[in-house]
Amino acid sequence: MYSALFLFVRPGFSNRATVALLLALLVSLAGCSQENTVWKLTGPTMGTAYHVTVVDAPAGLARAELQAMIDAELAAVNQEMSTYIPDSELMQFNGGPVSQPVALSPNLALVIAQALEIYRNSGGAFDVTVGPLVNLWGFGPNPEPETVPAAAEIDKLRAQIGSDALRLDGQKLIRSRPVQIDLSAIAKGHGVDRVADLLMEQGVANYLVEVGGELRTAGVNPAGQTWRIGIERPSAGQVVQKPIQVAGKGIATSGDYRNYYERDGKRYAHTIDPRTGRPVEHRLASVTVIADTCAMADGYATALNVMGAEAALKLAEELQLAVFLLVKTDTGFEERASSAFAPYLANQAESQGR
Repeated sequence: MYSALFLFVRPGFSNRATVALLLALLVSLAGCSQENTVWKLTGPTMGTAYHVTVVDAPAGLARAELQAMIDAELAAVNQEMSTYIPDSELMQFNGGPVSQPVALSPNLALVIAQALEIYRNSGGAFDVTVGPLVNLWGFGPNPEPETVPAAAEIDKLRAQIGSDALRLDGQKLIRSRPVQIDLSAIAKGHGVDRVADLLMEQGVANYLVEVGGELRTAGVNPAGQTWRIGIERPSAGQVVQKPIQVAGKGIATSGDYRNYYERDGKRYAHTIDPRTGRPVEHRLASVTVIADTCAMADGYATALNVMGAEAALKLAEELQLAVFLLVKTDTGFEERASSAFAPYLANQAESQGR
């Protein structure tokens, strides 16, 4: 049997404005019982990698067959939503007509709808058109600027971006000006959801799916217990700040304490606030969100990280989001959590008391 099974998660960084959850699986394996079958499937996707753990796959499902289905599903997500595939559906939309409705595939329409919902609920803190500002500040494909961007440059780009230019009518999307959509802050979470849905369709009841750090769990781990997730303390080394037990939910973390640069003694974090066009300056170090889908956890983690601790908790209470925050203080980090996150803390306290 497994002597220990623990999932360790911490904020990581992609090539764009999004900050994802980086997963390191730490398993102490002392041999498996014959009754307990565990498959670990992995492969490249979305410029990163996926990791799937399946516990007790149903009879008749072949490992190689399941991995082929996962690869095909994630390849489809890439073809729909990648900004690195020139003929992806998203890139074809970005290069298409303005002020004319464009029919989208059901999955792309779903993710755009989720992105617009988060945009509205966050007051513009989450914006899938923010890419030009991210690039201006040197956190996209462009190198870090030698000098801080001028206010005129920032204001010019702010006038050009904005998800208010997007209107989704069913599966038809219209843009009123030539904004460019980048779904990197939500697409990995959607990819996790697609794989999780595939597993359930195949009769898999116990699994963990991770893509580029975003994850979703169901059922139990190889030890027969609820999956345990460790939220990292923002410091050197892998130190767990808060372990929680999660099943049947999507989980994502966003943070800005690793990806930054300094100019003239001032620190510029990679998280760009679309509402100001500038890097955030608050003391919120990381945000962890638990939601029904990984896509919504992914998007809201980014939005709340932009907003700062007070505004993030206010929105979390309004929307009943399960949110855990780590806020920088002069002596370390302060933990804050929304009401909806309380059951996860209670479950952890209960497990520690056994």
